Amino acid sequence: MAHIDQLYNEWLALQPLKPEDKNRLDRKFMLEFNYNSNHIEGNTLTYGQTELLLLFGKVVDEANMKDLEEMKAHNVCLRMVQEEADDKSHPLTETFIRQLHHTLLREDYTLYRQLPDGTTTSYVIHAGVYKTRPNSVITVTGERFEYASPEETPALMNDLVNWYNEAEQNNNMSPIELASVFHYRYIRIHPFEDGNGRISRLLVNYILTRHGYPMLVVKSKDKSNYLTALNRCDVVVGPTPSVGAHAEVKQLEPFIGYMSKCLERALIISIKAAHGESIDEADDWRKSLKLKYRDKLNKPALTDEFLDNVLNKVYQPLLNRIDSELSEFYSIFSSFIWEPGVAEFVFDTSNNTYTSTMTVTKPTAVTTATRIIVVRLIIQQFVYKIDISLTNGYYYDSLYNKEFSYLESLSEQDEADIINVIGRFLTTFMESNNPV
Repeated sequence: MAHIDQLYNEWLALQPLKPEDKNRLDRKFMLEFNYNSNHIEGNTLTYGQTELLLLFGKVVDEANMKDLEEMKAHNVCLRMVQEEADDKSHPLTETFIRQLHHTLLREDYTLYRQLPDGTTTSYVIHAGVYKTRPNSVITVTGERFEYASPEETPALMNDLVNWYNEAEQNNNMSPIELASVFHYRYIRIHPFEDGNGRISRLLVNYILTRHGYPMLVVKSKDKSNYLTALNRCDVVVGPTPSVGAHAEVKQLEPFIGYMSKCLERALIISIKAAHGESIDEADDWRKSLKLKYRDKLNKPALTDEFLDNVLNKVYQPLLNRIDSELSEFYSIFSSFIWEPGVAEFVFDTSNNTYTSTMTVTKPTAVTTATRIIVVRLIIQQFVYKIDISLTNGYYYDSLYNKEFSYLESLSEQDEADIINVIGRFLTTFMESNNPV
């Protein structure tokens, strides 16, 4: 804890911050905390979408409406935590925790789940109301880990809040120890049917704010270490929920250590902001790309089976038919070039897509004005495109472009349309450049 104390004292010495530095810091924390805390729980909004939504109220690209509302609600909860923590005359209450939960979930909703036997069950998730049914989690070892029962929960939550208020008054624990123990005890109770992880991290920052510390962020990319630290404590404390709900500092060293590292990071970034230094991190470029285009990164990779199917069952037969239909006219042209397929991997910055392209030219019409007809197969995630283009080596002018599902083959009509497009161009081309 000595390093945290040193950083904290340095942080205090820099108060108050210049307005512009405080705004930079507040903005960074607000975006990172909302994004990471929700992503740990499976929210699908990208970092870019989160930024636009929370800073400007705008939404771009496809976004799940539930995730949008969830992110906005979480940001409201963050402001509630900050405001409540600023009033030191108010102790922590169960009422505030339930209000926080109600704000996070917004309203009751029905959750549907499929059982192992294939049947579907449903139950209502209640906003701001302690759970009415048992909840548990399956561990990595396949064992079921039980949280407090619905019957135990009210008494255990009362104990937790009373313990916190008393411990704060006694001042026998550092703020990070107090926040970490509260978080662990709260999670072992798991008082609500949904949203417990987000509420626990909000309350950690409520505690830190009350004691004059910067708020911390548990990174979604570090979820494994975060859960491992909790699990190591579970092993020490044991599986009984009521015991977990009263765990002591000495039993929670792995988790306190993990949260201390998160707080160290928060203090270092805050101090840099106070000095007017950049608070952009070294991997921000990587984070921005991964977050902004998470939807694309998470799509299934193109399989060999899919590629073989499109190449062998769609593309090659198309080329063969073009060859068959046009071969009798080859002698009209000065020369013909058969160019085998060449695989290209293309980053298309115009629409932020990654494509695998195979280009074949056949025929190549060489006259006074050379124009090359290129039959392109453009393979993307879930779809492929057939593009018939003209090129002079510098630019492509598309004559035909159609998108197909990766489950589709070209119909007879599709092939006929493609051949007609090529044939009509050849006719016009030759009439223009080699009039009879």
